[in-house]
Amino acid sequence: MTTETATDLFEAHRPVLLGVAYRMLGRVADAEDVVQEAWLRWSGSSRADVREPRGYLVRITTRLAIDRLRQIKARGETYVGPWLPEPYVTDFGDTVPDTTERAVLADSVSLAVLVVLESLSPLERAVFVLREAFGFPHADIAAMLDRGEPAVRQLAGRARKHVEERRPRYDVDPAQRRDLTERFLAAAADGDLEGLMALLAPDVRLVGDSGGKSRAPLRVLRSADKVGRFLTGAARKGLPGLTTRFLEVNGGPAVLILSGGEPDSVLQLDVADGRVQSVYVIRNPDKLRSLAAA
Repeated sequence: MTTETATDLFEAHRPVLLGVAYRMLGRVADAEDVVQEAWLRWSGSSRADVREPRGYLVRITTRLAIDRLRQIKARGETYVGPWLPEPYVTDFGDTVPDTTERAVLADSVSLAVLVVLESLSPLERAVFVLREAFGFPHADIAAMLDRGEPAVRQLAGRARKHVEERRPRYDVDPAQRRDLTERFLAAAADGDLEGLMALLAPDVRLVGDSGGKSRAPLRVLRSADKVGRFLTGAARKGLPGLTTRFLEVNGGPAVLILSGGEPDSVLQLDVADGRVQSVYVIRNPDKLRSLAAA
């Protein structure tokens, strides 16, 4: 395998590797670092015995991500307020033509699922990502992680049950989410509390991630009344030079809110039964840097 061929192979698989690393870590910069380290190991090895490059590269990336995740957890850092993953711009385009596969990938990278994945062990998270998001057989995952297949099946079952029990219910229809998001924005911007309340589920929750570095609720707000009043109050205060832009973030429509041309926040809704079930607002400036050029 020539150097040029090795480079081409790696670049062809880079989107999958970045997808694995991000789902493992929930942080774009950390995922990019892991993929870069995977490239260094790939380019520095002989590759003579590599029969299946995709599986080999995913194995390297997964192990590096597990190590990085263990380091993060070992530091025991205290996060101020609720935590949400760093927004990840997703655009599957023509690379994932199958509707079912697109839905699986979108679900596995959603904010709701990634929040739940934070509570899994690094090994459980790896197995869940490889099995549920990318469809690797249990035997392949066992080889990647140097574990027996029965142990991997047990990890997979435990992780799947944990995620299903804890993630909020929502619809993945992007057209419905986009429509409801546009109506939601219009009502909030107009200070139309009654119109906003009509869009919110009675038990809606608002999760604001500021990391203590900007203004956002330090606790999850619950109930349509609390969420509606908070949003209309925030809209009244306004932002200088406010503009908005729709993006596909974490597998679904989201709104990038800019102030003076700079990212101020990302807003995304979870929708079910025609109502807003969850409102996610990411305002931690450290998590918005990658969106400056979006």
